Amino acid sequence: MNIQEIVYGWCEPLLHKAHFGDLWASYISLLVNITLLYLLANIIYKVFRYTLVSAMIILARRTKTRFDDLLVTNKTVKYIAYLIPLLYVYKSVPVILRQFVYWESLFGKMVGIYIVLLMLWIIRSILNALRDYLKLNPKFSDKPIDSYIQVIMIFLWVFGVIIIISEIFDIKKETLVGVLGAVSAVIILVFRDTLLGFVASVQVSLNDMVRIGDWITFDRYGADGDVIEINLATVKVRNFDHTTTTIPTYSLISDSFRNWRGMLDSGGRRIKRSILIQPSSIRFMQPVEIENLKQIERLSAYIEKKQHEIEHFNDTHHIDKSLPINGRNLTNFGLFRKYITLYLEQYPGIHKDMTLMCRQLQPTHQGIPLEIYCFSVDKRFENYEYIMSDIFDHILASIPYFDLTVVETGKTTTTITN
Repeated sequence: MNIQEIVYGWCEPLLHKAHFGDLWASYISLLVNITLLYLLANIIYKVFRYTLVSAMIILARRTKTRFDDLLVTNKTVKYIAYLIPLLYVYKSVPVILRQFVYWESLFGKMVGIYIVLLMLWIIRSILNALRDYLKLNPKFSDKPIDSYIQVIMIFLWVFGVIIIISEIFDIKKETLVGVLGAVSAVIILVFRDTLLGFVASVQVSLNDMVRIGDWITFDRYGADGDVIEINLATVKVRNFDHTTTTIPTYSLISDSFRNWRGMLDSGGRRIKRSILIQPSSIRFMQPVEIENLKQIERLSAYIEKKQHEIEHFNDTHHIDKSLPINGRNLTNFGLFRKYITLYLEQYPGIHKDMTLMCRQLQPTHQGIPLEIYCFSVDKRFENYEYIMSDIFDHILASIPYFDLTVVETGKTTTTITN
C-alpha cells in the first residue's frame, strides 16, 4: 500500500461528511428560496390586484360605458392579477431549481399548465363581459350570443389542451395535431351534438329563424311559449303554464315548428274560426221577410241596393217569378254572411286594413262551415280571446233572426270548429 492510498483512506470519511453537508446546505437553500419566492409572488399578487382593481373601479366610475363594470363583475381583473406573479414564478423556477433538474422540469410544467388555464379563464371572463354588454343593447338582446361564445371557447380549449399535452409529454405541437387529426372521427362522434348545435346556431342566426323573446310552438317537444335562452346545445322555452321546455338546437333546422314573431310584428292577430250551419235551414227569402230584415240598421242600405239590382236583372231578362228559384233572389244565408261582414267592419277591435271576410267553406257531412277570417288589433292573449268570444257571442245570438239553424250534437251542444 502506497502513501496515496493511506492518505485517501484517512480522508474518505471526511469527504463524505463534507458532501453530505453540501447536500443539506443545498436543500436548505432551496427551501429558503422557495419560501422567499412564494412570499414575493404573494406580495406581487396583492399589490397588482389592489392596483388593478382600484384603477378599474376608478375608470368604471369615470366612463359612461358599462363594459368596464362588467369586466370587474366577471373577475377579469382578478385573473389578470394572478397571471403577473405566475409569470414571475415561471421565470424564476430555472434559477432556483437549477441544481435539481427533475424538480425544475416538473415544477416548471405545473406552472406552465396553470398559466395556460389562467389565460383561458381570462379570455372567458372577457367574452362573458362582452356577452353581458351586448345583451344590454336592444339590437343584440335577441341574438344567440351564448352560442358564439361557446363555439369560441371550444376552439380555445382545444388549442389549450394541445399546449398542455405537448407541455406534459414534451411532444411537438405539429405531431400532436397530426395525432388528433387521425382520431378526428372519434372526436366527431363524441361531440356530435355540439357540432350539430354549432351548425344549427349559425343557420338559426344567419336565417333569423328564432330570437330570444320569440313565441314559438314546437309540438314534438310540447313547447308553447317564449324563448328565453339560445345556446350551443339547447334552446330553452318558458311555456305559458310557467314550465320550461328544453329543445335541442339542431331540431330547429331538422324539424318543423311555428314562430309567432310575424304575427306579433304585424298589425294584428288572426281570427280564423267557423260555425256549422244546418243545410236544410238555408232558403230563399220571402218579400215579407226581406222587409222585416230591413229593420236591421246594418243591412237596410245593402238590402235596398240588392233589391234594385235583382229587380232590374229579373225585369230585363223577363224572369218568371212565380217560382222563387227562377232568376236572382236573396237567401237568408247570403244576407247573414253580409251582416256578419258589416258587423266586423264596424267592430272596434278588428284591424280594418288587413284581410276581413265572412266566407262559406266546402260543405261537410256535419253541415256548411261559415268561417270568420279577420285580424284582432290587440294581440295579447287575454284580450284576443275576449275579442274573439265577443264576436262569436253576437254571431250565435244573431242566427235566429235569419231563420238559420246551427248544427247541434245532441240537443243542447252547439258545434264550433277551429
